[in-house]
Amino acid sequence: MTRSRPVTLPVEPLSEEAFAPFGDVIQPTGARQMLINEGTTVRFHDLAQVDVAGAGGRPLVSIFRAQPRPVPIAIRMMERHPLGSQAFYPLAPHDWLVVVCQGEPVPEPATLRCFLATGEQGVNYRPNAWHHPLLVLRPQDFLVIDRGGPGDNLEEFRFAGAEPASVNYFCPD
Repeated sequence: MTRSRPVTLPVEPLSEEAFAPFGDVIQPTGARQMLINEGTTVRFHDLAQVDVAGAGGRPLVSIFRAQPRPVPIAIRMMERHPLGSQAFYPLAPHDWLVVVCQGEPVPEPATLRCFLATGEQGVNYRPNAWHHPLLVLRPQDFLVIDRGGPGDNLEEFRFAGAEPASVNYFCPD
């Protein structure tokens, strides 16, 4: 049996259109704006469809502190959250990577995609969207809105054998 080499995923810019099958892009650009607080604050309104209330769920607000992985980044596993959405927004203006794919009941390696998010873009994964855990290019914190409550809201899938793909992207200085 011959083991194939992993495919190097192309890195594409994160856009609302390209990411739509997996969830929402959270960004002020293009958002509905309103002036609030006696004119001292601009509100960028309704940026994502947060879905955490079903089956007795409640919103959790957390901070995740992520560290870079060695390059090339091996894509060995994916995860999804069947009971609720999961949103990530960077707390520093550093680019980061988002890897997603389609598939049911398991992730389909042929559909793997890698997006480059700017430090002013977050994502909200819709329920059941397969995604890789956080991939940062330098140490970075994220505000995370997630689901808490009864039920198992994490499903992980590890690819058998060699990883199907890798990401070869270096952080520009």
